[in-house]
Amino acid sequence: MTRGAEMAAIARHAGVVLVGQLAVMAFGVTDTVVAGRYSPEALAALSVGSAVYISVYVGLMGIVQALLPVWAEQQGARRAAEVGPSVRQALYLCLVTVVVGMAVLLEPGPMLRAAAVPEALRDEVGAYLRVLAWALPPALLFRLFSTLNQALGHPRLVSILQMAALLPKIALSVWLAFGGLGVPAQGAVGCAWATLIVNYALLAVALLLLRTQRLYRPYALWRRPEPPDWRQIRAFLHLGVPAGLAVMVEVTSFTLMALFVARLGTLALASHQIAANVAAVLYMVPLALGIATSARVSAWHGAGDAVQARRAAWLGLGMAMGLALCMGALLVLLARQVVGLYVDQPAILLAAPALLAWVALYHLGDAVQAVSLFVLRSYRVTVTPLLIYGVLLWGLGLAGGYRLAFHGIGPWPAQQQPAAFWTASALALGLVAVLFLLLMARVTRTRPA
Repeated sequence: MTRGAEMAAIARHAGVVLVGQLAVMAFGVTDTVVAGRYSPEALAALSVGSAVYISVYVGLMGIVQALLPVWAEQQGARRAAEVGPSVRQALYLCLVTVVVGMAVLLEPGPMLRAAAVPEALRDEVGAYLRVLAWALPPALLFRLFSTLNQALGHPRLVSILQMAALLPKIALSVWLAFGGLGVPAQGAVGCAWATLIVNYALLAVALLLLRTQRLYRPYALWRRPEPPDWRQIRAFLHLGVPAGLAVMVEVTSFTLMALFVARLGTLALASHQIAANVAAVLYMVPLALGIATSARVSAWHGAGDAVQARRAAWLGLGMAMGLALCMGALLVLLARQVVGLYVDQPAILLAAPALLAWVALYHLGDAVQAVSLFVLRSYRVTVTPLLIYGVLLWGLGLAGGYRLAFHGIGPWPAQQQPAAFWTASALALGLVAVLFLLLMARVTRTRPA
């Protein structure tokens, strides 16, 4: 396949995935806007609650998402008969992730106290997380459905479902947060109930499609589940656990900022939440490219073509870098207008735009490392990225930001503002990106399909 044809294939796959990911991201944007319009206190509670939920969800989601290369290689090697049994074994793994995640979310008190979240926020944050605990099972099962489709080269159905769910999510969040038609106003907790309803609806439709759509018939997904195959499950864990932990470290280095920023007051937390939400929206582009690139690389591995796999890896990375530069420049130019989309309070409109310059720099490193990470998974490299993440994102990024914000570092006094966390995190992500590039260069050059 030529360079242009490979780029077109990656772009098509990534474009379809991106549409769905942006729809899901719009769920979070909707909740942020709704909570911001409801009250600054609701926005602060949502910021802390969503940080905890995302920290739990993405680590578990990463375990499921890491199975994409397995099914993509089976598809590339034209071994359709192996996909169904493999997916059914993955259900056992998914069940474990559900139990672990719900146990944490149903009892968030110790985590909130350890992070010194203000006591005034804890009741609403706890109520928010207890609702989301019951939204976690359908979210993880739908992620399994999504990963399977991406691996098989059929992401379109997933994106259609995610787009179709957006309007109901917006309507439910507004209604349940502000109340009406006999339902009391619930603020941030109302947004959580909206998420729960939409998640179960998405899972129900996904199961119906798996049962009825012709494209799934070659994989024999609906046979009686086999007993656990511990050899295969251990192989899944060997791939999924380091990948899931790496994603957890990556995202918690980002989301846990909110728990520490909460100590700086409601204004700082609301400004940080807007910056974090913008960063998360921008991340959807390299995430989609990473998924598409990983699917292409793994499919070429399954076909036994190491040269095409290497070409796909570097083309996907180049596309991500170019787009990140363009989006970062636009964000710096339109920072005030972007903040105005979220809130109308003058104090936040004045404070938040300065953070978006750091978000633009943060995004460049984020884009490079995100696509590199997906490519490294396709080459079954998962432990080294985890170690790099732990040292740089938790050590330099999160811990460095905490020290700069509250204690100062060397000649720099304590800043007492969210920019300290964004400064340290942008530097840490830049170093991660450089190390991942070096690792990817070595792996793609030396490892066969």
